[in-house]
Amino acid sequence: MSSSMLNSISVSVSDDDEVAGRMRVRVRHKRKKPGARGRADFCRKIVRKAIRWWTVLLFLPAIALLLVESSKLARKPQGEPKSEPVPAEESTGNLNRLDPTTRIVRGVREPCLKMLSQEKLQKLEFPSSAEPNVPLKRVVYKSDSGEQLAAGNATLLPQYAGGTRLNLFTGIQTLHEREKSFKVNETAVVHCGFYSENGGFKISDDDKNYMKTCKAVVSTCAFGGGDDLYQPIGMTEASLEKVCYVAFWDEITLSAQEAEGKVIGDDHMIGKWRIVVVRDLPFADQRLNGKIPKMLSHRLFPEARYSIWVDSKSQFRRDPLGVLEALLWRTNSILAISEHGARSSLYDEGRAIVKKHKATPEEVEVQLSQYWQDGIPDEKRFNGKKALAEASVIVREHTPMTNLFMCLWFNEVVRFTSRDQLSFPYVLRRLKMPGLNMFPVCTRKDLVNSMGHKRKVKPLVRTN
Repeated sequence: MSSSMLNSISVSVSDDDEVAGRMRVRVRHKRKKPGARGRADFCRKIVRKAIRWWTVLLFLPAIALLLVESSKLARKPQGEPKSEPVPAEESTGNLNRLDPTTRIVRGVREPCLKMLSQEKLQKLEFPSSAEPNVPLKRVVYKSDSGEQLAAGNATLLPQYAGGTRLNLFTGIQTLHEREKSFKVNETAVVHCGFYSENGGFKISDDDKNYMKTCKAVVSTCAFGGGDDLYQPIGMTEASLEKVCYVAFWDEITLSAQEAEGKVIGDDHMIGKWRIVVVRDLPFADQRLNGKIPKMLSHRLFPEARYSIWVDSKSQFRRDPLGVLEALLWRTNSILAISEHGARSSLYDEGRAIVKKHKATPEEVEVQLSQYWQDGIPDEKRFNGKKALAEASVIVREHTPMTNLFMCLWFNEVVRFTSRDQLSFPYVLRRLKMPGLNMFPVCTRKDLVNSMGHKRKVKPLVRTN
């Protein structure tokens, strides 16, 4: 027998042995799991049952939850009174809170508003002006000099032709005058309310004389009886000596507050607030009347260098000199206002205002169309900040630039809607406002305790 044949046989036998060996291994492996086939059959039966009854299985969790809730109701005592929801605007849970608002920055929790210590606050003095290097040196306010105030002699936007928003208080600003007012030269001549002695917003001589003594002021207003008066907290004795606290009321609010026991003393005070009762309000829309003390504090307090505006729905809870130092002096700013918490674009804000029925679609459309025509882009950022502001707290130095800014802002809320969030970014871009500090929302929350409106806000009143 040749060696080649032996080799071939040897190879053949070896291959058969390997196959047989593998088969024996598989057989032995199966013998080690005698129940595998049974379990597989059982699983297949379960799957078939689940596919058949899947709709019933889908509702089982919901039925179980319903049974649990029903048992809870059955155990509830019959005599237990039903709970009534408390409107958020009537809550007083935030009143007199002084704890700081904080945020996490790079993994470290820190206060949203970094105030000086009490010892340093007591020694604060007003610094020299932070007026930026701008050509504007003086603002002259237009007033009635005998010209005829008639809509027929002015070019008005269509929705206010023959209306009352441009009136004896505001003067009849033409579109040409509006455009010219944004051109900054050494002297600006603008409409800025108080156009005529017959225009309304009457204040007593005693109150006027008091307001002339204020060098710095915290102010608020409540017109129409919609809000209560919340006493400011957190101030130092030094601030009480240097800062006026003035609340503007109309006669409706006066009656409403007196009915709740808040009576003005012989010194015109309620707590820390000097109450100034305004008569003969110039607008049918109370929201628009509220813009006068909000935006024109430089006209109401002619000798004041600084002002802090606080909406009537909030309780001011920080030392005003410390706030001026933190938001103006430390940052070399002349105007400080909060970024908007929900939106960044004025066009998005316009859509939200219409959706919430805070103004009519026609009013908002006219305003936004004008702004688009004037070249205001639909951008969400401006100089690294949100392009939209939340104006419930306004901190500013009374410089020619901020005075002009506030006049132009006021003119916009008169000409268009009273929703000042829409017009703020427009005036900001047109005027190229320097020295602006747009602080984050958490800083605004640290400045005030938000109380909400006590009574429902009335819908916007059309005056045309």
